[in-house]
Amino acid sequence: MSNVVIGLLCMAGFLALMFLAVPVPFSMLIPAVLALAVMKTPRAAIQMLSGDFIANFSNYTLTVGPLFALMGFLASYSGLGAKLFSTLNAFFGHRKGGLASATVVACTLFGAICGSVPATISTMSAVAYPEMRRNGYSTQLAGACIAASPTIAVLIPPSANFIIYGMATNTSISRLFLGGIGPGLLLTAAYILAVRYIAWRHPEWAPAARKSTWKQRWAAVRDGGLIETLLVFLLAMGGMTAGFFTTTEASAVGAVGMLAILLLRKKMDWKKFWRAAEAGARLMAMVFTLLASAAVFGRMFTVSTIPARLGAFVASLSIPGWAVVGVIILIYVVLGMFANLLSIMLVTLPVFYPIVCTQLGYSDVWFGIVLTILIGIGGITPPVGNGVFMTHGCVSWDPDSSVKNIFGGVWPFVAASLICAVLLIFVPRICTFLPELLM
Repeated sequence: MSNVVIGLLCMAGFLALMFLAVPVPFSMLIPAVLALAVMKTPRAAIQMLSGDFIANFSNYTLTVGPLFALMGFLASYSGLGAKLFSTLNAFFGHRKGGLASATVVACTLFGAICGSVPATISTMSAVAYPEMRRNGYSTQLAGACIAASPTIAVLIPPSANFIIYGMATNTSISRLFLGGIGPGLLLTAAYILAVRYIAWRHPEWAPAARKSTWKQRWAAVRDGGLIETLLVFLLAMGGMTAGFFTTTEASAVGAVGMLAILLLRKKMDWKKFWRAAEAGARLMAMVFTLLASAAVFGRMFTVSTIPARLGAFVASLSIPGWAVVGVIILIYVVLGMFANLLSIMLVTLPVFYPIVCTQLGYSDVWFGIVLTILIGIGGITPPVGNGVFMTHGCVSWDPDSSVKNIFGGVWPFVAASLICAVLLIFVPRICTFLPELLM
């Protein structure tokens, strides 16, 4: 049996185990180790497995993940996300769809210190969803906005997805952080337009709320978390961009800076700190195990020669590069409807990354950003839609809320994300301008 056939059988085994609800790292490891044992020897397979796990768990660069995770969960457990939404609500809430637009912008700002979709969903479900429902918003718009908007958080640095992609492909994490700013702001604007479209199409879904006075607005700015967010973001990201410290040092500066600000504002105690540290540790333990498992799976693909053969085949085709990229994006969109696309991304990167970034010459930063947008689309499309199910779980206290209603409201946001992804294909400078200018 050829190595190519073994590699394809390994991929089929991964998909079968994943659909049988086997944890994703084990779904990767079991078929990968078996395939390596057949293609090489059992001893070589065990040596590759142990070597990849030791290399990943002892990688100094990976410390950027736990520190940025700690910074994000400190912000989440301190109530900073709630304050951000209250501030933006004071400025936008009186307009049709204003509360939903405020939620979109709040997710963008919260992403600047969090970078985690689950943390953003749980925060906004607790503060933005009840406010929208009190003001007569439909469950379709309120739930869909909560499910979709947190995907912006992983485009605005620091982003957990960028860290994972950067480690998996040896791409500069600092360049990914800078490259995500432009697309993140673009997606924010696209989601606000999607909200405006929904409010125009279904005005009864998004009634106007009470208008705040300018005195109330400035008071909200002073006490509502905007200052803390900007300080921490400029301290960590600005210092990294200016070359004062590395990405890993920036994560430490951001975590310590967030903790110091919260202590000074008396928004942090030992219980909240412990909960934030525990949540961050759990998240990064999952990420580290996923990365190590993906490294073993990627090694299996390399040994199988599938990426090299597929790359040579694509190079022999007389079709434009953007068409190949379009097919790859379509594959990810379809896969994202049925599986966790972050896991699929790690499994397929050894195949698609060389084609896109080596054969076709696209920027590795650009490819990581486009994949992050596609992961966000997969999180809100049926039948899997992890973001939708997570949102429904957080707002299950509302008897009118249902998974069907939330899925029914996400399609304008899906369309906005797809438009942004297509725009990035034809205007990749949106992703690469800042990294080339500042790095």
